[in-house]
Amino acid sequence: MSKLIVIVSGKGGVGKTTTTINLGAAINSLGGDVVVVDGNLSTPNVGVHLNSPEVPINLHHVLNNKADLIEAVYEHESGLKIIPASLSVKDLRKVKIDRLKDLKKDFLGLADYILVDSSAGLGEEALATIQLADEIIIITNPEMPAITDALKTIKTAESYKKPITGVIVTRVKKNDIEMHPDVVKDMLEIPVLGMIPEDINVSKALSIRNAVIHIYPKAKSSRAYKELASRITGLPYDANQDKETIFEKIARAFGKD
Repeated sequence: MSKLIVIVSGKGGVGKTTTTINLGAAINSLGGDVVVVDGNLSTPNVGVHLNSPEVPINLHHVLNNKADLIEAVYEHESGLKIIPASLSVKDLRKVKIDRLKDLKKDFLGLADYILVDSSAGLGEEALATIQLADEIIIITNPEMPAITDALKTIKTAESYKKPITGVIVTRVKKNDIEMHPDVVKDMLEIPVLGMIPEDINVSKALSIRNAVIHIYPKAKSSRAYKELASRITGLPYDANQDKETIFEKIARAFGKD
């Protein structure tokens, strides 16, 4: 049975799009059937992150009744399926955001797991994607302003009676300054699904427009995303198979990755 999971955050800059893409890539790498949808209609980045910034048909065309949804699906070289949105300001001005919820049945026909990258905040676009969801996943950082905004997002999702699967905490440094996972869980009152460590390889992958899962499959962030994907989907994953050998660690230390 297909499941439509909307990934939201109360503020920008917490790693929502990066997490959506890498979670999708991780599910795909484990053999899952998944499509990543760019539901951030005003500032879309899924296509940019995966080196497909401009495509002939995108989600804006579908929302404006100029194409069918299946025509907007593209397959990345990794096998991951994506539905990009338009970068054009002209398309943004004409987009029919309210039609998004009418496409739910079509989305569910595309894959077993549909991950929708929502816009940041709680504006009209974010609310439209929340209404579309079967489940909600919250993205936050282990710091008070991000946690406060995440709490607002949770309350908003609850007001629409949408089940919240849990929270993913990104950019975790494990220092004495950031908030402990137990504190995050107690404040938000939802499960902590995973902790994604701060990892320079995420930025390196982004600089060449790809997912860290694809470029650095043994990076600590990649292993964390795969463990998270396994937890969410039930697909098997043995983290030991992705541990770096001593020679790989030495090569990475000398910048030969």
